[in-house]
Amino acid sequence: MNLREIGTVARLQIQRSSLKIGQKPYRTYDPSPLLDVRQVSISPAGVVALPPDGQTLLDVHHRDHPDSQQAVGNSVSIGFTANYAKMRERFGEHIIHGCAGENILIETGESFALADLGRGVMIRCSVADAELWLGEILVAHPCVEFSRYSLQHPQAEKSSDIIKTTLQFLEDGMRGFYATPGNVHGPLIISVGDRVYLPV
Repeated sequence: MNLREIGTVARLQIQRSSLKIGQKPYRTYDPSPLLDVRQVSISPAGVVALPPDGQTLLDVHHRDHPDSQQAVGNSVSIGFTANYAKMRERFGEHIIHGCAGENILIETGESFALADLGRGVMIRCSVADAELWLGEILVAHPCVEFSRYSLQHPQAEKSSDIIKTTLQFLEDGMRGFYATPGNVHGPLIISVGDRVYLPV
């Protein structure tokens, strides 16, 4: 299979707990539970942070997290820096890399939508010189809470035109994607700086 290199892993992180706080209908989005690390372990069960102190921490979408939010197809999430550039241009400098909560942020000059990722994404794992294939790509549909955060308007009504317009802008992967790891025989370690490819 021919592969095209599209970039490198720029950031790795887990959500230690939910990023949505408060009670409906005025829940807000808080990125503070995100933990930025240099390496993660990825398996079909989900993502595990590997901080330097040797303590392993589960992402909230991991199957074994005590408050697991895992659903079909959401064990791993990815995003692209070019998409962040577009979000930052629209909403402002508070839209920093990683604030949307994806596990793997890919540094690239290209912006990607779902149609571009139909054959999956491959990451070359430098630790084991192995290939991690992420398939069954799904759009991580934007939520009202992240829309309010983007707009810096925490009390915006869900039915308001500004929220509807923001949700439309953040669709089709602008806010990120979910993926399913193909390494069914065990976890693989991803590191910041690992190279990322698309099949062509």
